[in-house]
This record gives sequence, structure tokens and C-alpha cells, in this order.
Amino acid sequence: MTDTRGLTPLVMGDRLFHWGDRTYIMGILNVTPDSFSDGGQFNAPERAMAQVAQMVAAGVDIIDVGGQSTRPGAVEISLTEELDRTIPIIEQIRAQSPTPISIDTTRAAVAEAAVAAGANLVNDISGGTFDPEMFPTVARLGVPYVLMHIRGTPATMQTLTDYQDLIGEISAFFQTQIDLAVQAGVARSHLILDPGIGFAKTAPQNIQLLHRLREFDSLHCPLLIGPSRKSFIGQILNQPDPQLRIWGTAGAAVGAIATRCDVLRVHDVGPMVEVCRVADQILRSTPQTP
Repeated sequence: MTDTRGLTPLVMGDRLFHWGDRTYIMGILNVTPDSFSDGGQFNAPERAMAQVAQMVAAGVDIIDVGGQSTRPGAVEISLTEELDRTIPIIEQIRAQSPTPISIDTTRAAVAEAAVAAGANLVNDISGGTFDPEMFPTVARLGVPYVLMHIRGTPATMQTLTDYQDLIGEISAFFQTQIDLAVQAGVARSHLILDPGIGFAKTAPQNIQLLHRLREFDSLHCPLLIGPSRKSFIGQILNQPDPQLRIWGTAGAAVGAIATRCDVLRVHDVGPMVEVCRVADQILRSTPQTP
């Protein structure tokens, strides 16, 4: 699969991300009591750090730390609570590993504190729409930024799934937010786009998105895709338990790689590293003559 986007490689932490060469794995670390599939599993420091050790051993490329649940219907927590949940864990991870760390937040103040604690990347599900200080803060910090598409908030997003042109409207959102970010001083090469699987999208819309990822090539940014354990996989498999959607997630991951994915955000790092290694060999490498 030839990558013709001409993207600039990105340095994060101790490693170089050379877009198009392979699929990079972002491992999810939800230090929350109420995330949709693993709430309460890693909100104690010792359990969180044990999970970090497992992800690092499995070959994770980025550890994404989140203190605010973004599941459908989630209620926003206070700034203080989000800081208290995330910053000590980021400090502990950085003390033990050089692995790049991402902070999953919509708040500029949390982003700034997280980078000061050792984070290398800001992952914002609002794409800069929730906090007007986010773009100026990211620009000043000089860190890469994941810009995700969403409508409404996690509490309201699943009532806002009426699109006339799904890909066109997401692309227009991206272009507007890219322009605002660049105007605020964010380096164009620091932007990573996430079309927001499961965020203000129905199950058929999520599948359409995965089928049409190449249509975002014109925006000239790497793509992050987060299909892990999502409800559309549960609907396909008739599997209500998110933690039992691992192989459905694997199928979605391979589909995303085939249609243009640079980073996969996943819960089950070990299996997904293996899935991506095999898929990359098939889909990204030049076939050898027998």
C-alpha cells in the first residue's frame, strides 16, 4: 500500500513516527471509574502501572492516559478531579519508561499540566471546540495534537447523527479546525486527525467511515482510528459485553489499515500489536516474487 501523502515524520518522546511505514499502537489507559468497557479497572495506581508494564512489554507506541469518561451519556467531572486522576499516573509512567505518553483531555489546563508531568501528545476528542485556550496552549507547548471530530458532547452526541454528507461534513470540520489550529501557532506537521468512530455516528456510519478513510488523504495529515470494543462491533457480533469484542476489534483494525490508518487506539495492546504486524506485512509491504 503506497503512501502518497508526503507526510513529515514526527518525533515523540524517544521515537520517530514515520507515517505510512507501519501501523502505530496507542494503548488506552482509562484511570476512570466509569469508562464504557474498563471503568474502574485501572483507577488505582498499582493496577494502572501494572497495565502500563503489560502494554510496554507488548510493544505499545503511545500510552494514552484519560481521566474523563467519554462514553455516550458521560457527565463531565471537575478540573481538579481530572488533574488528580491523570497527573500522578503520568509522572509515574515517565519515571519508569521513555514510552511516549498522550493525555486524553479536552481542557487546556489539563494538557499543560500533563505535558509538564511528562506527556508528549495531546489527544482532544473535541477537536478544539470545547476549550478556546486549547489551540494556543498546544502551540505554546509545541507538542503534537490529535484533532477528533465530534458533534455535541458525550452527553448529547448520539442524538446528533443526522448527516447529509458524512465524509464531506467531517472533512469540512477538520479543515476549519486545522485552519484555526495553524492560525493559533500549532505546527501543521503536529496535527493528527481522528474521524471519531462512535462519536455522533451510528453503526452504519462507523462502517462507512472505515470504508472511506482514504477520502481524508486530501487533508494531508496522519489518521488515528479508535474502533476498540465499540458498540458497532457489538451490534455486528451480537456481543453486549465490550470486553468480549477483541476479535471484532481485530477485524475493524485490519479494515482500517487497508483503507488508511496510521495509529490505532486500542484497549488490548498485545493482540492488536500482533494483528497489525501481520496486516502491515500484507497491506504495506511490496510483494516478493516467489
